[in-house]
Amino acid sequence: MKVLVLNCGSSSLKFRIYQMDREELLAGGLVERIGFDDARMIYRPVGRESLEKTLPVKDHEKAIDLVLKTLIHPDTGILGNILEIEAVGHRVVHGGEEFTGSVAINEAVLERIKACVKFAPLHNPPNIKGIQASFWLIPFARQVAVFDTAFHQTMGPEAFIYGLPYEWYKVHRIRRYGFHGTSHQFVAHKAAEILEKPFKSLKIITCHLGNGSSITAVRHGESVDTTMGFTPLEGLVMGTRCGDIDPAIPLHRMEEDQLTPSQMDALLNKKSGLAGITGGDNDLRTIEEKAAKGSERHQLALEVFTRRIKKYIGAYAAVMGGIDALVFTAGIGENSDTVRRMVCEGLEFLGIEMNETANRNHKTRISDGKTSVLVIPTNEELAIAEEVIEVLERENQLVK
Repeated sequence: MKVLVLNCGSSSLKFRIYQMDREELLAGGLVERIGFDDARMIYRPVGRESLEKTLPVKDHEKAIDLVLKTLIHPDTGILGNILEIEAVGHRVVHGGEEFTGSVAINEAVLERIKACVKFAPLHNPPNIKGIQASFWLIPFARQVAVFDTAFHQTMGPEAFIYGLPYEWYKVHRIRRYGFHGTSHQFVAHKAAEILEKPFKSLKIITCHLGNGSSITAVRHGESVDTTMGFTPLEGLVMGTRCGDIDPAIPLHRMEEDQLTPSQMDALLNKKSGLAGITGGDNDLRTIEEKAAKGSERHQLALEVFTRRIKKYIGAYAAVMGGIDALVFTAGIGENSDTVRRMVCEGLEFLGIEMNETANRNHKTRISDGKTSVLVIPTNEELAIAEEVIEVLERENQLVK
């Protein structure tokens, strides 16, 4: 069965297509600058020459149409015809409390997804555009929504309720939702496979560290706490996001500097975090290089970043009553041995004993202690495709 995975951003479309009986990637790529005359498409068929071109792409429907035509083109395609695509998996950022798992999409489900736009006004609308365009362009394929928030719906109220007027939750559904759920679930499962232990017997802390970063406590197969909250702004210090701060700070600066809510939102999301500390650099590779050359602010950024991660690891070990495995994933987690070393220093009391050689060589297992420390590449697109298969099997829609 061939599954197309779509991830629609505000002006971009990422795509991958898999042969799922072998979990084999056939092709992938992206279309960026959607809505502009100089949009760019990058197409990477596995085992063949990549294609890159610039052309006008009006909207997400045109972008998906372009992808489909490329997939079946006699010169570039990997499909005989569009009918080979039997299902489409859509990444949807926010499912609110409506969705506790992935679902097959029909008109009623689509309306419920639209109701969640208020929680993610920047992310859900392009996700919805991708779904609507797919219904129009690939009407014969089954469509499945996979939510970033769904894995975290197992959290109890003691984890997701804020210390705010309770009516805000009851009436407006203001609570911790968490994000990166597809990634956290994927690498936690992989950790159990590597350790050759039942998933539901383990206490795992997963660290998804990239430009956007989050940590999740996974106890006995379920998310019991996570660092991101009502929005992806809460939690760790990130590339351009501030993470946890005193909530009075934005109010103070808004009054002092006469800032509007939208201006403050831009400051907290786009000009803070590592970029704020360093004076503009948010790429960890650049920060590490400049810190090594003696930049005190870049060294400070590294220390702030890793200290916050370490604090949450300790907190989540306490919440779960122990830890069997610590997992690093995503761009920074998979590639920065410096960050992994700095995070794990001082965690010997949790049974973590860093193997420096294994860490520098980016091995899968990098701890010699009783607590396993693992580096596991995330693959959110494959995880979405796997969710598609699971949903269709559950709903008896999968043709064997």
